[in-house]
Amino acid sequence: MNQHGKAITKYVRIAPRKARLAAGLIRGKTALQAMTDLTFCNLKAGHHMKKTLMSAIANAETQHGVQREHLVIKEVRVDEGPTMKRAKTRSRGSRVPIMKRMSHLVVTVAPKENS
Repeated sequence: MNQHGKAITKYVRIAPRKARLAAGLIRGKTALQAMTDLTFCNLKAGHHMKKTLMSAIANAETQHGVQREHLVIKEVRVDEGPTMKRAKTRSRGSRVPIMKRMSHLVVTVAPKENS
């Protein structure tokens, strides 16, 4: 039976490249260790990743009855969302584009495999 807890946070206003730094911190760790790492992580994406991880843990607990001590991070993914396009005026009447990127965060937790 599939006992995964999954959470998705969409349209987070941070560039995917920066959010992937926080995702790399928790990949493959236990859920409690990942929570500790994200709590003391000094990244904006760390805050959003922690909220998504807390939601995934809660989903695993309520839907499948798995205790959080037995959970491990199975998948962490940062997908690119839509981009807001803005422009900044420059000298001699020209403009340069400013891309305000968004991210979709996906966190999946699963019970540890006893092998």
